[in-house]
Amino acid sequence: MTERMKKGGLRVDAALGKFIADRAAPGTGVDPDGFWSAFEAILSDLGPKNTALLNQRDELQAKIDEWHKARKGQPHDADAYKAFLQEIGYLLPEGGDFTIATDNVDDEIAVIAGPQLVVPVNNARYALNATNARWGRLYDALYGTDVIPDDNGQEAGASYNPARGKAVMDYAGNVLDEAAPLAKGSHKTATAYRLSGQALAVTLADGSETGLAQPEKFAGYLGAPDAPTSVLLRNNGLHMELQIDRNHQVGKDHPAGVKDVLMEAAMTTIQDCEDSVAAVDAEDKVLVYSNWLGLMKGDLEITFKKDGKPLTRRLNPDREFIAPDGSTLSLHGRSLLLVRNAAQLMTSDAVLDRDGNEVPESFLDAMITALIAIHDIKGLGKLRNSRTGSMYVVKPKMHGPE
Repeated sequence: MTERMKKGGLRVDAALGKFIADRAAPGTGVDPDGFWSAFEAILSDLGPKNTALLNQRDELQAKIDEWHKARKGQPHDADAYKAFLQEIGYLLPEGGDFTIATDNVDDEIAVIAGPQLVVPVNNARYALNATNARWGRLYDALYGTDVIPDDNGQEAGASYNPARGKAVMDYAGNVLDEAAPLAKGSHKTATAYRLSGQALAVTLADGSETGLAQPEKFAGYLGAPDAPTSVLLRNNGLHMELQIDRNHQVGKDHPAGVKDVLMEAAMTTIQDCEDSVAAVDAEDKVLVYSNWLGLMKGDLEITFKKDGKPLTRRLNPDREFIAPDGSTLSLHGRSLLLVRNAAQLMTSDAVLDRDGNEVPESFLDAMITALIAIHDIKGLGKLRNSRTGSMYVVKPKMHGPE
């Protein structure tokens, strides 16, 4: 039998109650007993409304099912279907113009367009991999896929193939030419990169020197100005880092010593408590919430074996460069994280209400993931997720404004 603790009129799974009291709440300024009292008040206020809306959704769905059954085998009439949906209140009239004034929104949400990942938050290794996918190696991505043809001596084998590597470098050069083109020539024929004042100077194979067609796309560097080990470019708010090492196995074959190109990739990641996760009982939920806590505090890590050797995965730190004017440029080392709560219709026996009913899982997720996010909002952890002090929540399967 599940061990439970009484919190007001609620009966809370003991493991979940201990997690809140010992791990989630400390440091947030939220009293654990006050947390459960607030949760019970929210259940009392919004629980009946949630149930009524779910019943309304069931009624709408039953009408929609009957409409389709009555027309089985007939050509679909889009106009008639739209009129029917409007008649039953599934489609509502469009409202008037409105303005949303939202403050403290991170650039990854507000102004930067980029890929988004979804990952099950109950798997710490996957959650870390996705969060760390903010930066990806272009050479590796190209070398290991069929983007590069596997013929004409360019086969990918057990060891590094310089011919395939040359094809990768040429492809990467085309990417750079499109994203941050030179004033003349191509990155493919670059033999050296250096700083000239606050601008990037590029030496070409014919001995001539050029710069970027758009000089403002030079964002920073590492190493010596006349022989940088890293050149940072920016295009549409996304960064690309040319890593330079002429002694590297790959870099020695590149005219300018570029051993790899790191690119900002997954700008945001949804840490999923719902679709990709099988988390129902309290034990499952505590694992989900524990991993979210580790992400919000910046201390999540896991050790596993790869090729028979132990490997520890943890969150990547932020990345620092020297800006063209000599100041320090700090870039986020990780995807900005959103959390997806469970859907409105699911319930969980991790908490039972005063009548012994399972509580809506969406309510439980919302309360606990928000409590945990306070660690990041207040900047209490080792690393920051939101630099503006915000939390981002994905609410699934919402039907209509109610």
